[in-house]
Order: sequence, then C-alpha cells, then structure tokens
Amino acid sequence: MAELKQNYIAGNWVSGPSEVENRNPSDLSDVIGHFTQASRAQLNDAIAAAKEAQITWAAYGLERKQAVLHAIGTEMMARAEELGTLLSREEGKPFAEGKGEVYRAGQFFTYYAHEVLRQLGENADSVRPDIEIDVRREPVGTVAIISPWNFPTATASWKIAPALAYGNAVIWKPANITPASAVALTEIIAKQDIPPGLFQLVMGAGGEIGQALIESPEINAISFTGSVPVGRQIASTAAANFTRLQLEMGSKNALAVMEDADLDLAVTLALGGAFGGTGQKCTASSRLVVHEGIHDAFVEKLVAGAKAMKVGHALEDGTQMGPVVSEQQLNENLAYVDLGKSEGAELACGGARLEMLHDGFYMSPGVFLNSTNDMRINREEMFAPLTAVIKVAGYDEALSVVNDTNFGLTSGIVTTSLARANHFRRNAQTGVVTVNLPTAGTDYHVQFGGRGDSSYGPREQGIHAREFYTVVKTAYISSGVPK
Repeated sequence: MAELKQNYIAGNWVSGPSEVENRNPSDLSDVIGHFTQASRAQLNDAIAAAKEAQITWAAYGLERKQAVLHAIGTEMMARAEELGTLLSREEGKPFAEGKGEVYRAGQFFTYYAHEVLRQLGENADSVRPDIEIDVRREPVGTVAIISPWNFPTATASWKIAPALAYGNAVIWKPANITPASAVALTEIIAKQDIPPGLFQLVMGAGGEIGQALIESPEINAISFTGSVPVGRQIASTAAANFTRLQLEMGSKNALAVMEDADLDLAVTLALGGAFGGTGQKCTASSRLVVHEGIHDAFVEKLVAGAKAMKVGHALEDGTQMGPVVSEQQLNENLAYVDLGKSEGAELACGGARLEMLHDGFYMSPGVFLNSTNDMRINREEMFAPLTAVIKVAGYDEALSVVNDTNFGLTSGIVTTSLARANHFRRNAQTGVVTVNLPTAGTDYHVQFGGRGDSSYGPREQGIHAREFYTVVKTAYISSGVPK
C-alpha cells in the first residue's frame, strides 16, 4: 500500500475526507502514492491561520526572512537530482528537464531572498510647504496560489517565492495530477523558521477547493496559471470581492523561419520548441510560419528530426520526449490529430499512440503540413506534441500570421537579417519575443507574461512581481517646526 501524503494546514500535516491515487504516466504499474484531499472546513481553517501568520511574518526582520528563502532555494538546488527524479516520475518529462526544473525553482527562492533586502521606498517633497512624502510597499495579505501540472515545481515556486519575500501568507492549491512534487516542496518550506499558517498546502479538486478559494472574501490576491476558460471563471467570481488577480493562461506561439535562416538552427529550434516537455508548455512552438523559399528544405529536415526523436520512459537514458501526462490529455491530443486531418492539413508524421515496453501514455511527435492559420489546430491551444507548418510568401505575411491570434505569450524569428530581427522584435504582438532562439525558455530575473487571452494582471517574475504581491502606501508628514 502506497504511503498516504497529507495536507499541510496551520503548521500540521492533516488528513482529509478523501484521497486520490497518483500513477507514473511512463509506467502505469508504478503507484507513486495516495494524496489526501482537503475539505472546505479545512480550507476555512487554513484561511484563518494564514491571516494570523501573515501579521507575524510581516514583522520578521529582513535578514530573518532572507535566511528562510535562501535556505529553501539552497536545499532545492542541492536535491535537484532527487526531486527531479520524482517530478519526472509523476509528470513524465525527461529526467534532465525534471532536474533542471527543480534547480531553476531553487534559483527563484535564492533570487527573491536577495529581493527581500532590496525593498526600497521613495520620498518626495510635497507641493505644499513643510510637508514630506514617503512612499513604500506593504504586503497584500493572504495570497491563493493555484498552479498547473506541466511545471509543478517551477511555476509554483515563481509564485510562492515573491509572495513570501514581500511579506504575504500563502495558501497553495496545486494540480491534482502532480501532488508528489507539491508535497516535496512543502516539506522543505515547512521546516523553515516561519510562523504556523504562513505557508499551507491544500490539495483538492479545482471545482471544490479551488472554487472555495476564489470565492472567499478573506483571500486578498489570487495567482493562477492554467486554461483560459478557468481563468475567465476565476476573474468573474473574484470580481465580486474585488480580489487582486494575476492570471497566466493559454497560448498559440509561432516561430517564424525566414528564407535567410540557418536551416539546421531553425530545425533544431523548432523541434525543441514544439516537442520539449512533450509539447506541454505554454511557450511551445505550435505554429511554424515558414517562408516559401526555405519551406521544402525545412520541412524535410523537420519531419526527419521528429521521426528520429526517441520517445520513452522519462527516467530512461536517452529519452528525448516522455509520455503525455494523463489518459485524458492523450485522448484530447488524438482528437486534435483527427481534427487537423478533417480540416485538410496533412499529417506528415507522428500523432499516434505508441505501444511501449511500459504501459503508459506515449504518443509520437506529430507534424502537420499544408495548414492555414484559420484552422482550429492553429487557433486553439492543443498542449500536445503537435506542431503545424504554415507556408508564407514573405516577411510581411509571416509577421501578420504570427500576430493573427487571440493569444500573445511568446513568438520567435529565425533570420540572419539584423534589420528584420529588430522589426520583428518591435512589432510582434507578444509579451516575449525571441530571435534565433526557441520560443520556450525564459530567465527568472526578468518579467514574464503575455497579451490578449494569454495573461491578465501584473507580470510574474523579476522585480515586476512586486506590483502584484504588494500594495503602495503614500504617507504625508509635516516637517514644519512648531511655533
């Protein structure tokens, strides 16, 4: 019988009224564990504990807070191999990616440990005589963090770390598909010098625990990463309480390949951007907008590269692409394959379920050809190891296709023209632009976010995170000498 993992509420590990089973998508015979689900009553206890703990935490000295965040990040980086193995085992990404994710997550905590000491205010003279103005930032209060399964440690960390750094309490509801990574991170945070209730883990279904979180008037801010429909629901519900929101949602990222591009580089970027993490990235290159002058040569190498990718168990040496995270996700992916064919796109390779040595949710990387930007496979986020090539006549058409989407997270261009690269950088309507790099892959010390249906609210990461996790207070002080 696999061990039962519990929620962490008010400084204690507690069981709930039910539990879920967690299995390895690379090998369905491997039961990772059973994870308790919180009740609404337990969530209410967590909210009450968070309010008290936040007041205590806000009064901690700066170096005391800094030490907490530094210790969390240092331990995560030191244990990156161990925790990366666990992450890959439950989520399905190859071990190198899992290990890298945990290490990067640790870097978020050490980065924000330093930001604790950089919280500097401003001052000014008033337009009125003998009055000084002091402007500083204060914690927003209790923050609900609702994180996704595709980056179960990194995405949660880039929300949790700044929330704590800026003096807030955190109630974390992770995705139920990847609870083991959530418990592992919680175990590290729980043993730090923090007041009981400052950081709490409440596992449960989004429709119950997640819904209760976003409905609560006691929650001061919600940071969410997930789908557009769920993001819209959160925004609609939270608006009744004027809850502060930060929503990172869908994408339909395009990589434009120009006729002057280095062909081998372009193919490498496309393969990594489209199929890294089994295509289960919000920054995945799901649209490949290719100049007709290089189209045929690019497609030949792209298809050959996709066919040559080694799909396998996430923890096996040499695996380039692991399984899809769940049976539901696999079925949705296969439905998009059928949809693309019905729309008239040509499936040049892949897009099929694979039978492997281990029973799991394996799928071959798929490439669609002869697609147009009005097809649903090029309008909707598939979150699958599928990409579609769109042929264009020139740069102007390529830029137009890149921008023709309801989303606006990332976009990229492959070109040797500095003028064209600069024009694209200025005119691509996305929050992140890459030049001769994959659309996937960002740094932790600068802001991240998109436009349109991709993002809503202040940016994540870097110093810009303070815009969400703090509120501004302006104080006026009389400096006049009493007469």
